[in-house]
Amino acid sequence: MVSGNAAKCLIAIFAAGLLLIAPQQGRAEEPVKIGAFFALSGPASSIGEPTRLVAQMVVAKINKEGGVNGRPLKLETGNTESDPTKALIEAKRLIEEGKVVALIGPTRTDEGMAVKPYIEDSAHVPILMTIGGDPVIAGGKFGPFAWTFKSPQRTSVAVKKLYEYAKGQNQKKIALLTASDGFGKDGLGWLDKLAPEFGLEIAARESFNATDTDMTPQLLKIRASGAQAIICWTIGPAGARVAKNVKQLAVAIPLYQCHGQPDPKYVELAGDAANGTIMPSTKVMVADQLSDSDPQKKVIQEFIRLYRDEYHYDKQYPINTHSGYAWDAIYMVANAVAKVGTDPAKLREAVESTKDYVGVSGIYSLTPEDHNGLGTDSLVMVKVENGKWVLLK
Repeated sequence: MVSGNAAKCLIAIFAAGLLLIAPQQGRAEEPVKIGAFFALSGPASSIGEPTRLVAQMVVAKINKEGGVNGRPLKLETGNTESDPTKALIEAKRLIEEGKVVALIGPTRTDEGMAVKPYIEDSAHVPILMTIGGDPVIAGGKFGPFAWTFKSPQRTSVAVKKLYEYAKGQNQKKIALLTASDGFGKDGLGWLDKLAPEFGLEIAARESFNATDTDMTPQLLKIRASGAQAIICWTIGPAGARVAKNVKQLAVAIPLYQCHGQPDPKYVELAGDAANGTIMPSTKVMVADQLSDSDPQKKVIQEFIRLYRDEYHYDKQYPINTHSGYAWDAIYMVANAVAKVGTDPAKLREAVESTKDYVGVSGIYSLTPEDHNGLGTDSLVMVKVENGKWVLLK
């Protein structure tokens, strides 16, 4: 028999053990909080809202498969309202109040540039941006990008892909028609810089506001320039308006759009004017036309199955070239958390060390100098034919 004092000691030891075990169990099940802030209203909401849905979808997938090292992911969301100032406010809220370990988003280049100084100078939390423009990870005059990454292809990569195609068509004189916003200016910079590398001459440079409804004056100047092709650099409805104006004016040279335009909405808005237009795209737009040997094909097909068949998001937001960016961003964060946990500095280093991650938008291999990790092989050239997306070989 155990004496009364001995029994009390055993009870005390047992209780102490429970106290040690309970907090450990609580920590093991504590969710990993990731902030996701996108343009859920305003001009960029047609991109931001489906990006949010994809973020929710991939978090649910990861949690269904057991989470990250037994810990579920929890998405804390925010609305940038397509506004740079609001984007900064939301980033601060998610980090300082939401205590997220990483951020995904925002939607537009201008929003990303508004958030970047806060991330780099004081917050020191990894952010994987889902924006198109290069400045956030360009360095130099754009500032350091130690904590800033992005999942969409660099503008420079998309320009190279498009220029490779134009050169292959023996086109030597091109005209540029670019939006006056941050994304358009970034595109113009790279289009200008890289043209000589591909033996291309810029015959005309015209710009427009993304909210403009008629680009006829600019296109009349381009038609008189002797250009052999037009490159339009914008996202959203403005690209469709350009296509319509090109058709109305019977401009008899090819119209190339940028990598932000492959989207059923573009075809819907441009109508017949979309037919014949050509652009770089992620492979998601032509998944069924990919070779079975393409390592991305199975990943893309699983993404499409979930998006269309399980969640039915395509009924409101048909799959477009932007669709996979949040998927890839969250997976890179989750993979990094699985390796090193949630310490900010270690997490940042783990994201930066991502190698050969096969995603929806490409196969990512990041370096300290390249916080995107995608090359021209992550894009394909597509053409609209009879309202359908056709892979150009």
